[in-house]
Amino acid sequence: MDGFWSVLGGAFALVFALDPDLLEIIGLSMRVTLTAVFFACLIGLPLGAAVGVFRFPGRTFLSVTLNALMGLPPVVVGLVVYLMLSASGPFGPLRLLYTPSAMIIAQMIIVTPIVAALTRQVVEDLNREYAEQFASLGVGALDRMLSLLWDARYSLLTVALAGFGRAVAEVGAVLIVGGNINHVTRVMTTTIALETSKGNLQLALALGVVLLAIAFSVTACVMALKASAVRAAYA
Repeated sequence: MDGFWSVLGGAFALVFALDPDLLEIIGLSMRVTLTAVFFACLIGLPLGAAVGVFRFPGRTFLSVTLNALMGLPPVVVGLVVYLMLSASGPFGPLRLLYTPSAMIIAQMIIVTPIVAALTRQVVEDLNREYAEQFASLGVGALDRMLSLLWDARYSLLTVALAGFGRAVAEVGAVLIVGGNINHVTRVMTTTIALETSKGNLQLALALGVVLLAIAFSVTACVMALKASAVRAAYA
């Protein structure tokens, strides 16, 4: 038990001392994750909204596919991205493998289906609720989609936060395509795995504490946004 409390105390000491190595790892993690979530939302929000509003052949298949891709195995995504970016792959000349850009691509592929599928459900439910009003006003499908995206903005922020939570905890894909290179591609999750195997439990636990703090913060933001949406609805 003394060893546990010693490690725990050392971990909190690193956090409160703002250890430079710790801050570098956290900073890279946040940059990679936020960039990946931004591009995932840029693709996933309009894609999900379009599937939720428009009627076209293959719509049901696309909806099922988006839902299925929410459970994409991260290691499979990492392997595919690795093969695409490797020297013998089609994007090898770009030299993106073992860089933060490769990690962003992998996380974006994982998060985009989540954002798109959740957006489709939110927008489709609203579209069904407002169907009669839209029909009476003669609103076209595109205008309807844009209106529903705005009306669902609080719920869609929750969707984005869900994507962020998924991305920030990712380890398998970013380890494969990033290589966990010190001062280059070492993020919180991969560092926790590495430092635990090396026996450097203080740094690993310090990063774990930060990840938990981020998880609690994301949950608090989601709850606050939901409460704000409810107040706005009855204002």
